[in-house]
Amino acid sequence: MKGSIMIQGTMSNVGKSVLAGGLCRVLRQDGCRVAPFKSQNMALNSFITKEGLEMGRAQVMQAEAAGIEPAAAMNPILLKPTNDTGSQVIINGKPVGVMSAVEYYRHKKDYIPYIMEAYEELKCKYDVIVIEGAGSPAEINLKQDDIVNMGLADLVDAPVLLAGDIDRGGVFAQLIGTIMLLEQKERQRIKGLIINKFRGDVSILKPGLSMLEERADIPVLGVVPYFYLDIDEEDSLTERFQKKENAGLVDIAVIRLPRISNFTDLAPLEALDEAGVRYVSSPAEFGEPDAVILPGSKNTIRDLLWMRQNGLEAKVLRFASKGGLVFGICGGYQMLGREISDPDGVEQKGTVRGLGLLPIRTVFDREKTRTRVRGHFLETDGILSELAGTELEGYEIHMGETLLLDHAESLVEFADITDQSGDSTADISGNVRVDGAQCGNVYGCYVHGIFDAPGCAKGFLSALLKQKGYDPSGIRAKDWKAYKEEQYDKLAEIIRESLDMDKIYEIIEKGKDAPCSL
Repeated sequence: MKGSIMIQGTMSNVGKSVLAGGLCRVLRQDGCRVAPFKSQNMALNSFITKEGLEMGRAQVMQAEAAGIEPAAAMNPILLKPTNDTGSQVIINGKPVGVMSAVEYYRHKKDYIPYIMEAYEELKCKYDVIVIEGAGSPAEINLKQDDIVNMGLADLVDAPVLLAGDIDRGGVFAQLIGTIMLLEQKERQRIKGLIINKFRGDVSILKPGLSMLEERADIPVLGVVPYFYLDIDEEDSLTERFQKKENAGLVDIAVIRLPRISNFTDLAPLEALDEAGVRYVSSPAEFGEPDAVILPGSKNTIRDLLWMRQNGLEAKVLRFASKGGLVFGICGGYQMLGREISDPDGVEQKGTVRGLGLLPIRTVFDREKTRTRVRGHFLETDGILSELAGTELEGYEIHMGETLLLDHAESLVEFADITDQSGDSTADISGNVRVDGAQCGNVYGCYVHGIFDAPGCAKGFLSALLKQKGYDPSGIRAKDWKAYKEEQYDKLAEIIRESLDMDKIYEIIEKGKDAPCSL
């Protein structure tokens, strides 16, 4: 079977990414060579490929579900918002600059050749391409230059499934309203409707489904239930951020920065029963945690100033002064230092004082580090001393260099790192260097995905349990990769039970000519 199918949604966060990932898994299980594709993605959760190229995590998740190695061609354009009006633009895995929304839209059609080249590359290698749209196809003010929804469907001649989110209410109006705002030729591309995130007895919906089909003249291909699986997300609307209460033996507070990036770094900790991971955005929510994690940020200076202004910085400093464990990743690591300087305005021009918990200084420059890494933790003291020798792996994405201050006798380097990829032309470089720093119970490093490797999440949690007087021997550490495979299989099972897969296969095979019979 050869072909493509596109998942579009009535709005952001209706579940397009997960539905596409589920279809990738089902197709893989049924013997198809399948790959995901999203022409333009706006997200702060990104990933580095083996070639050192950057792409959105949703397509990484979908590639994993499809059983293939993630490639930048699956997401040729990635937009990473740096502020409310501008984004860093990444084309084919490489940053080309920061643009305002107006500037980007002025150039958007110039990027169509990159999109088509990436799509054709995948089309030559795989039988089926599962395409994900973005937001809604009915944004009538943006439709003229659309390259990610119906505009893309037309470019690659793909049939479309339109999904709506019933959990947020008004799903019938979502679907019918979206269809009404489309042109006739666009409506003809929609071969089926999907109602996602349903809680309850589907029989209650049946009268509404019949009316929906009658008014839309498009069949409903299924109702997907609301479910809880550990599937990587990239959307800022993720329900992970709603966790405000501790549900484990130890309480881990993650600072919910306004421009938080790569929050999927915390997923392996969240998957451990003994760890209660919650997201904190105000001093009132801080509580009395056992550990505080400062995650990545797409605008480190602005997010640091946000912490300073709303009082969270004072909470973290007071917690650290009492010997509490503070752990910073990437932007969070930079914030822990004494100073952050951005002389060229890479993110936000200027120099600001850091939290001062690590004797380091960060200077931003225009060269972006994009590399996969492997390594191990070095000998340190403090709460995490038992991590010494534990192997780690992950990736680095940052636009700055962090310098260890020579006169800081109390500082200890945190990890030994071997670069696994450099720029897009590099093979495994094998450059050995140190990354991160530790001072007392304050630790930081640049490695995203640091808790993914076997032993890292377990070692981190074990140290916290010991500090509270618990026996950590009962921790059931998960093989994170095997665990994710189980989650993808469960997702595929839900998709098979909920959707008319025979009809979907017919749509893939016949494309835009597939019958749209009720």
